[in-house]
Amino acid sequence: MRIDVPSATTPALRVSPPRASGDLGAVLSLVARERNVPIRILVHASRCRAQAARARQVAMYLAHVVQGLSLTAIGEAFGRDRTTVSYACSLIEDLRDDPALDAELDALEAQLIAMAGGDHG
Repeated sequence: MRIDVPSATTPALRVSPPRASGDLGAVLSLVARERNVPIRILVHASRCRAQAARARQVAMYLAHVVQGLSLTAIGEAFGRDRTTVSYACSLIEDLRDDPALDAELDALEAQLIAMAGGDHG
């Protein structure tokens, strides 16, 4: 899977077809907007600052849990190993004990489901 990061003149993120039914572009756009982290930083090879790393972990989690993408496909898209994606998903799941983060993730999940026009339940 390859992600084309849009230039200033490109209106939308183009993502090559994923191996599952999910839309990684929607996840990246939403997390970038809500967490105020540019998409190019979310998919950057470096770890970046803690804020960007956490946003990346949230994006990986949402891509797996809401979009149904495999850990391997997400890892390829982010330039990371599937075990890194697994760690990110586990970490975010554990952090859901925090009511504020849990509410934020619930809202992000609802937005992704609404954007897809589907009903995950």
